Amino acid sequence: MAVADGKGSASAVTMRAVAAPLGVEAMSLYHHVTGREDILDGMVDAVFAEIDLPPRDTGWKSAMRHRAESARAVLRRHPWAVGLMDSRTRPGPATLRHHDAVLGALRTGGFSVPMAAHAFSLIDSYLYGFVIQETSLPFTGPAELDEVAGAILSDMPADAYPHLTELATEHALEPGYDYADEFAFGLALILDALGPDEHTTPRPSDRG
Repeated sequence: MAVADGKGSASAVTMRAVAAPLGVEAMSLYHHVTGREDILDGMVDAVFAEIDLPPRDTGWKSAMRHRAESARAVLRRHPWAVGLMDSRTRPGPATLRHHDAVLGALRTGGFSVPMAAHAFSLIDSYLYGFVIQETSLPFTGPAELDEVAGAILSDMPADAYPHLTELATEHALEPGYDYADEFAFGLALILDALGPDEHTTPRPSDRG
């Protein structure tokens, strides 16, 4: 994980790259893992272990929000993991525990099995997509945003793109703007649109 974090890509994780900081030869790793795919399986499981499980003492919507916010924070630390999260054919115990807990929170909240699957897929599609977009932006804070947006505006022909100019000057460059707030806005829309099946009675632990 340290190798991938440092290089910003899972493709940098080779047997040699992992062995070097350990001060051993690459062949020594085969005493502990079967190969690179085994290492990637373990890395993904370790990422899932860092994500908070949905709290059990709250309703499904709060539980999904807490879990999504935690997952976003973890994936910002390990952006290389987004493309690997659902790609493994041998999920580890932390991965299985995480998925089971998310489905359990939805089922307890009154979602049918199919609707729980729909909700899980929708939330994670938004979560993964937002992290990819967020980590790809050419700025990381207000100062850099001002610099990047200012340069774009100065290079644009006057009045050629009025709506982009309006967005930048009246929204993105306003004091207090933070692109990260877009995540909470989108997540709230998704959670408000979701809901238990009408014919499904919530389990007792989620009533009230």
